[in-house]
Amino acid sequence: VQLQASGGGLVQAGGSLRLSCAASGRTFSTYDMGWFRQAPGKERDFVATITRSGGRTRYADSVKGRFTISTDNARNTMFLQMNSLKPEDTAVYYCAARTGVSYFKKDDYEYWGQGTQVTVSS
Repeated sequence: VQLQASGGGLVQAGGSLRLSCAASGRTFSTYDMGWFRQAPGKERDFVATITRSGGRTRYADSVKGRFTISTDNARNTMFLQMNSLKPEDTAVYYCAARTGVSYFKKDDYEYWGQGTQVTVSS
């Protein structure tokens, strides 16, 4: 499984970004997927997840109502639409494919993309 995240950048508070995660093969029909983020000096934290069927999504409380996770199986791409961005959203964002049970635990994700930097200025 190969994952490549892109779409990060610098944006002002209140703005929007859409992250993409390109995947190899039939990743999205095989694995539940997730987005995590890691700010400098902090742990890598769960952001959002989507089931392999695309039927169920879950979000961290800190992004609920502002971020939306989705997949386009025909394009082998996963997205994270981020609206109403805040300075505290600044982090490197990673996409990942889960092989374990817990959607919010990073250790249950086996395959990771390389990360894309998101910086939100105040």
